[in-house]
Amino acid sequence: MEKLKSAQPWWKSAVIYQIYPRSFGDSNGDGVGDLEGVRRRLDHLAWLGVDAIWLSPFYRSPMKDFGYDVSDYCDVDPLFGDLSDFDRLLADAQTRGLRVLVDWVPNHTSDQHPWFVEARSSSASPWRGWYHWRDASPERPPNNWRAAFGDAPAWTWDTSTAQSYLHLFLPGQPDLNWGNPEVVAAMHATLRFWLERGVDGFRVDVVHCLGKDPAFPDLPAERARIPACALIDEPRTHELIRGIRRVIEEYPGERVMVGEVAIPWTDRVATYYGQGDELHLAFNFPPLYAPWDAAAWRERVADAAAQHDPRGAWPTWVLSNHDNRRHRTRYGSEARARAAALMLLTLRGTPFLYAGEELGLEDAVIPDARRVDPGGRDGCRAPIP
Repeated sequence: MEKLKSAQPWWKSAVIYQIYPRSFGDSNGDGVGDLEGVRRRLDHLAWLGVDAIWLSPFYRSPMKDFGYDVSDYCDVDPLFGDLSDFDRLLADAQTRGLRVLVDWVPNHTSDQHPWFVEARSSSASPWRGWYHWRDASPERPPNNWRAAFGDAPAWTWDTSTAQSYLHLFLPGQPDLNWGNPEVVAAMHATLRFWLERGVDGFRVDVVHCLGKDPAFPDLPAERARIPACALIDEPRTHELIRGIRRVIEEYPGERVMVGEVAIPWTDRVATYYGQGDELHLAFNFPPLYAPWDAAAWRERVADAAAQHDPRGAWPTWVLSNHDNRRHRTRYGSEARARAAALMLLTLRGTPFLYAGEELGLEDAVIPDARRVDPGGRDGCRAPIP
């Protein structure tokens, strides 16, 4: 049945379904999900009634962080297929009325990306300024920031050039310097590559981290053990997001930008909508961490309304994703999981489903010795039946 057209943007009435390609559908029996495996399940998604799919990273990558360490933004990793597989998936999805969003990882690249390989080759390299390098010593990093994984410094000493480089995540994920206009232009070009292929939008990874204070001050002692990526909230980031938004709006068809703003303050997250000129949508994470408690949920729903409504910002709702335990596991019963799913789909805002939630999937139980993800997130990324 043809969907009714609305005067409001499509994403305000949409249900968006997240797919982690590595474990969603394996078309060739090699034990790894792929884009063709996703394509073969499009009829299920259309039957389910979702309006759009969001594909977690499928770009070329050494897979130190399972695709969030990108070595080529404009190609598909052979694990998942190739560009022709992507084009078929995109065309077949859109034929079924499903829009397609792709993950975009602008804060950092892989250390195997040609940009970083060149930057690391010499302190005089013209690519050096594409990343954040600072004088330091092997024993004393430039500041007290902590990386997201491993309770380690967010700086790694490079012996060949005798400087440290910044990585808010793994050492294999050096942060790009978005204060460099060449970086901005190059990353905008990667957006255009996918927009010209016809994607309907982007989920932007840790978008709040793009702007950095060039002085790199120490964090206060009481926050020094918190990963720096959870605390960065620089005013300069907003102009960078407006620039990204302008690129997206060069293209027709109501393309959408959904931002991961993983900071703990809802009032600050709401600022990333700007004056209607930054993110179209920002993930609303407090409900993701809410216990099964009416008062806790009431507080989070009221807080979202209080922070979003005065700005004319449209909220989002999510119960599970590839970074956190599934809500069926967290809440401990099928009845609670069903009630939570009903609530997710009836709150004012855009709901995001994580693949398998429609089946009531729980996290897989994986012994610590067999976990391979640097953040221990293997259980929520297990294969879909």
